[in-house]
Amino acid sequence: MIAAMADDGLILPAYPFVESQIQPASLDLRLGDIAYRVRASFLPGPGATVAERIDELKLHEISLADGAVLETNCVYIVPLLESLALPPKIVAAANPKSSTGRLDVFTRVIADGTRRFDMIGAGYHGPLYAEISPKTFPVLLREGSRLSQVRFRTGDAILNADELEALHDAERLVDIDDADLANGVALSVDLSGKNANGFVGYRAKRHTGVVDIDRRGGYAADEFWEAIAARPDGSLILDPGEFYILASKEAVQVPPDYAAEMVPFDPLVGEFRVHYAGFFDPGFGYAGAGGKGSRAVLEVRSREVPFILEHGQIVGRLVYEKMLARPQAMYGQRIGSNYQAQGLKLSKHFRV
Repeated sequence: MIAAMADDGLILPAYPFVESQIQPASLDLRLGDIAYRVRASFLPGPGATVAERIDELKLHEISLADGAVLETNCVYIVPLLESLALPPKIVAAANPKSSTGRLDVFTRVIADGTRRFDMIGAGYHGPLYAEISPKTFPVLLREGSRLSQVRFRTGDAILNADELEALHDAERLVDIDDADLANGVALSVDLSGKNANGFVGYRAKRHTGVVDIDRRGGYAADEFWEAIAARPDGSLILDPGEFYILASKEAVQVPPDYAAEMVPFDPLVGEFRVHYAGFFDPGFGYAGAGGKGSRAVLEVRSREVPFILEHGQIVGRLVYEKMLARPQAMYGQRIGSNYQAQGLKLSKHFRV
């Protein structure tokens, strides 16, 4: 259906799609050939274009044609190779790809006239842009690199409480007997160390080398990450401003006719942010796609104060949505999916 949208002129790529760009429920978005370093993040707002705001705020331009390094804690705007001509009943929503989130590269999609990041309204005709701000590692990008993905919706696809309970009864969405299904499937953090040889996660190191966003398995993990051993009391103190990779206690599965998105559990339960990239394709963790349940990897950053996480503490909820039709290929099947059947796992760039 996504390919048909392109054939019908609803998605307008500057160049033909490349292999694996269409995922089961989303389309990867490709960077164009120029990045603009800007003074600050922005939203254009009604009646304004992103290009107009770039002209007001840009500090300099960087060619991505042969690759370029984006520095940490700087803000860049990159025109994307895909633009949209949506019909009146289809909306689009974007989010970072899993590998982008696990590198702590803060990425959002913006469009002309919008008041919100990552949300493109029904009937939108125009270009798309990526706002990029590497937070921990400097990254090497080039034209065609893929940091974000976009999904398309018509109507209200989110399952209500009764539908979610029925789906869990039929498919067992998480591998625990007393699943908390209020407002989505609750996920908690695993700090036991039992599922990762005594380790519970990784803390990113500072002042590392550059990570090439398109290079798989090119870096030794210990040059960029510090492994965190489990504590006897099952706790972990999050240091302010540090970035952590943790995993969920529950193994998750997403049946083929559904997709899922992680949403914050409750902003009042702790001063930390979980999951930059919270989208789960149809077939994630699904036995029929080779998954047998997969842990959700949690990208965690504490805010202004140290915060203690406890083993089993709820950190997010999975909201399930119904697909219009079953994808031709599920997550983990023939499409270069990197995280099927995963446990605690860094992005595809690192060798452990």
